[in-house]
Amino acid sequence: MRPEVRTVAYLFTTFPKTSETFLQREVRAVRRQGVQVRLFSFWGGGGSFDGVPVASFNKWRLATLLWIIPWAALRYPRVFWTLVRGVLTRRPGSLLSLLENLLGAGFAGVHYAEFRRAGYGWLHAVWGGAPATAAWILHRLNGHPYSVGVHAYDLYEHGGDPWLAEKVAAAQCVHTSTEMAAATLRERGLGTGKVHVIRRGLDRLPACRALRTPRRPLRIVCVARLVEKKGLPAQMALYRLLREHGFPFEARILGDGPLRDGLREQVERSALQPQVRLLGQVAHEEVWSALEWADVLVHTGIVAASGDRDGLPNVIPEAMSAGVVVITTPQPGPLEAIVDGKTGLVVALSDVDGWEAALRQIADDDELAERLRSGARVWVEQHFSAQRNAASLVELVLKRKGGDRDLS
Repeated sequence: MRPEVRTVAYLFTTFPKTSETFLQREVRAVRRQGVQVRLFSFWGGGGSFDGVPVASFNKWRLATLLWIIPWAALRYPRVFWTLVRGVLTRRPGSLLSLLENLLGAGFAGVHYAEFRRAGYGWLHAVWGGAPATAAWILHRLNGHPYSVGVHAYDLYEHGGDPWLAEKVAAAQCVHTSTEMAAATLRERGLGTGKVHVIRRGLDRLPACRALRTPRRPLRIVCVARLVEKKGLPAQMALYRLLREHGFPFEARILGDGPLRDGLREQVERSALQPQVRLLGQVAHEEVWSALEWADVLVHTGIVAASGDRDGLPNVIPEAMSAGVVVITTPQPGPLEAIVDGKTGLVVALSDVDGWEAALRQIADDDELAERLRSGARVWVEQHFSAQRNAASLVELVLKRKGGDRDLS
């Protein structure tokens, strides 16, 4: 008989966060497995989520490190000097990476005594940055077992997190949501034997609406942070071509980010209004409304100059579940869900003629559109259930190294 899992401390960079609804679905699904969760948000967030308090890190408490650090250096010299050597010898790829790791270390230093008293039987760090740093240090100080989620940003942005090897090595198990991330971890010799692919998921599948006929103008949606890896300037070039060739379409782009002003200038300079609309950051309910409106979701992902890239963006299976045909660039993450001609269409970003041809096919070929929609829905039903995937995550924790035991 499986032992009861009582309390898991979930460590987030920010929670809840509008653009990370997939994490909210995961927490709900884990709770339905009978797990009590304690939620900790390092930067912003806070309040409560589904009736569970979210403990927001009070940064003023970092001042207490002035006396905690000297005491920890005497009480835990090996941990202290490991951290000092890491800071002095590791060159983080970016200032943000350094600050994230310092934030995680600061959280652990401030809260380690409270975590020891609380007796959390398990810590789960949802990202390989600040949350994993905190879990790693709390493990070294208190012996807490922990799992860590490692995803695209943790692996690829500026070469990945500089302390990831240590954090993965001490973790009992490593959770990724794509085969791409799992393969990269193994190629780097990290987490051998304890890397598990468990995808995100939906609480419930939406009704798959009927195919809209006719589909002219074609309704196109893109849901993305406005950052380099989303390939949005090239997407604008595609819209200019469609307009020049007289192809009737409407495009809505949902999301915000540093490229917002430049993209708005492109739209204005190319006179793409009102066909192309930049709607900014919206609530997730409005994302679902946009998917209900759309015929096609376009994903124009690339590898950014920093090395950052997408895994499998959650909006892709969300669109697949709703009966929206997905067209994507041939990046490894999206290709785990989109099989060309079966669950969607795949076109190289540089092939603007191929993109136009693909969009015309979806607009005009009912049989093709229905085949792709049907194949996509089956994939989602098989791979993207939040409840089933959360059960796998909980089971993974139970079967960690050392055998089953209560997490009280």
